[in-house]
Order: sequence, then structure tokens, then C-alpha cells
Amino acid sequence: MENSSYSWYMQLKKPDWAPPGWVFGPVWSFLYLIIAISFGYVFYLAIKKKIPGRVALPFILNLVFNFAFTPLQFGLRSNILAAVDVVLVLLTLVWSLVRIRPFLPWVALVNLPYFLWVSFATVLQLTITWMNLK
Repeated sequence: MENSSYSWYMQLKKPDWAPPGWVFGPVWSFLYLIIAISFGYVFYLAIKKKIPGRVALPFILNLVFNFAFTPLQFGLRSNILAAVDVVLVLLTLVWSLVRIRPFLPWVALVNLPYFLWVSFATVLQLTITWMNLK
């Protein structure tokens, strides 16, 4: 993260229960490993037509929204856009897990830590956004 973006983020009001900044790197590293393996397998099966292609759609959208968060939050410095985006990450993740469960229950199960973290991150981002409305 660029220094000015880091300074901007550090100046935002945050709830007392917000984790320290150093927690995010290790958590996301672990989650991206899970995402790469499980989502990659879903995409592989969809390409090979072993599962319906439409099952992969929410996974694609989830990645798009997930990767959009940092540019929205730290590039544009927009708490509101980041809040909308993180809600979309959560919704597409739920959609993904519901869609894949009948085909690959282990993918839904292995993504529970991702679901729990995104649920927490959604509440955190919505709280930060609310606390910093001007």
C-alpha cells in the first residue's frame, strides 16, 4: 500500500474491535491459497464441462469484486464504494457456495473461513464507512 494511502487509512475512525493492520496480510494470504485451489478447480471443471458453466459465474463475479476492493478503498479512497463492493463480495460468495454445494460439497466447506472473514470484513467496512461519513 502506498504511503499516502496508508496515512489516509490510518486517519480514519475505526471501531475499537478493528484488528491491527498486520493481521490482514497473513489472513488474506491463507484465504487466497484456499480461493486459488478451490475456485481454480471449479473453473477447471466448468471448462471441461463436468459441471454446468453457470455454476462458475458467481465465482468469477466474486473474484472481480474481491480484487476491486483495494483500488476502491485505497486508490479512490472511497469508503462508500468499498462498502458497496464488500457487500457484493459477501453476496457473490454466498451465491457461489450455494451453487457449488450440490456438485462439490468440499468446495463449500473449505471456503467457510473465507465466508467468516468476509462476513467480519463486511461489518467492519460498513462500520468504518458509517463512522467516517461527513
